[in-house]
Amino acid sequence: MVRILGYYIARGFLILGVFEALIFASSVHFSLYLHDYIGLPEEVLTNSNLSNTTVAFAVIMFVSVISLGLYQRGAIGSASGFIVRLGISFVIGGTAMAVLLFIFPNYFLSGRGILALNLLISFPCILVARALFVRFTADDTRKRRVLVLGAGINADRIEEIFVKDPSLGFVVIGYVPLQDKATLIDEHRLIVKDQTLLEIAERTDVDEIVIAVDDRRKRLPVDDLLQCKMSNFEVLDLLTFFEKELSVIKIDLLYPSWILTARGYNRGAMSRYVKRVFDIFVSLILLIISSPLMVMVSIASLIESRFKDPILYSQIRTGLNGKPFHVLKFRSMRTDAEADGVARWATKNDSRITPLGAFIRKTRLDELPQFFNVLRGDMSLVGPRPERPSFVEELEKDIPYYAERHWAKPGLTGWAQLLYPYAATKEDTKRKLEYDLYYVKNSGTVLDLMVVLQTIEVVLLGKGAH
Repeated sequence: MVRILGYYIARGFLILGVFEALIFASSVHFSLYLHDYIGLPEEVLTNSNLSNTTVAFAVIMFVSVISLGLYQRGAIGSASGFIVRLGISFVIGGTAMAVLLFIFPNYFLSGRGILALNLLISFPCILVARALFVRFTADDTRKRRVLVLGAGINADRIEEIFVKDPSLGFVVIGYVPLQDKATLIDEHRLIVKDQTLLEIAERTDVDEIVIAVDDRRKRLPVDDLLQCKMSNFEVLDLLTFFEKELSVIKIDLLYPSWILTARGYNRGAMSRYVKRVFDIFVSLILLIISSPLMVMVSIASLIESRFKDPILYSQIRTGLNGKPFHVLKFRSMRTDAEADGVARWATKNDSRITPLGAFIRKTRLDELPQFFNVLRGDMSLVGPRPERPSFVEELEKDIPYYAERHWAKPGLTGWAQLLYPYAATKEDTKRKLEYDLYYVKNSGTVLDLMVVLQTIEVVLLGKGAH
């Protein structure tokens, strides 16, 4: 894993991204060669600019592929699903490139068919690159080799995710039992500590050692671990291991001193300024682009209610540092949804949701007015979703560290919205909080940009909406 400005990227996906960007760039040059070879009219290349076209096509297509979540772990799990999503990303990228060519014809290769050739050439090349990537990364000999210190409950957590998700970039070589109350790992997976930990690590040729003992108060082999660390073996605690591999902060493992000493959480004045500029700039662009949709939703809402009910509704939510603010949304429920004054969770197939409301919630159109909240400074584009104060008060009592999600400004979209389905219960909320805490700890421009881009996939495919 490579950490770039707080965002963990698998080294394999980083290399794949560079390689695919080169494919997109090279396809422009090959298209130009093919264009001349098949004898298309030469005058269509007048006023062309090869460098501009190469950079623009590579960037736009690369961003389109990111926006469909095709650099997420498990994105290639289903071949047919991957091809469909890749096709959608090519439609989005091709459309964006066509608009760019139409607006600035003098700065790019403006020949008819050049763009089509670029897409036709790069599509099968990307498929081949992905097939090779899957074959390469599926080989356990090329994954990071992990040695786990412990064989009890915490070690079993690692074994469970290792068995459940083969797309993870590590392979567990074995478990070294210490003084765990119970041994939950199969005997054939255990490594008897008949040598020093360094000798075991060297013998098994591991890359990192994870401390997963159940009771840290008992004496750890500190000298052994220091020897391993000084010999360039990476030594991780269990929380950091899960953070790196699953992009979550496990609540049931979290303890205050880890929060105080772990990397992250520090937001300087410059970081906050850059985030605010990013929020305003992107929100204005998206507000302009989405304004026709907002007008159509407003008209549809008026027609559905026969001009009787309001289009928007404002509701108090908990914001940065626990301060309340009014969030704006298109109305998606009946006006008597909470006539008794009792706040309720939205559920699947909720009878309070109107027919139009079901559609705009599924497509996330109900959230569009929150661009005004972002411009006003109540919200950010990316952050934990704002919750109602009555729910917050209840959840803070039941779920540890729930209040810490308010260390970041609430967002229009978020890390949890990308990676976890809709939270309809307290248990769902607890699991979703683990993603929110990861964002609070690691938020930055790179992570924000990745979340904004991949929200396109959530909207287009209707993931996690109720």
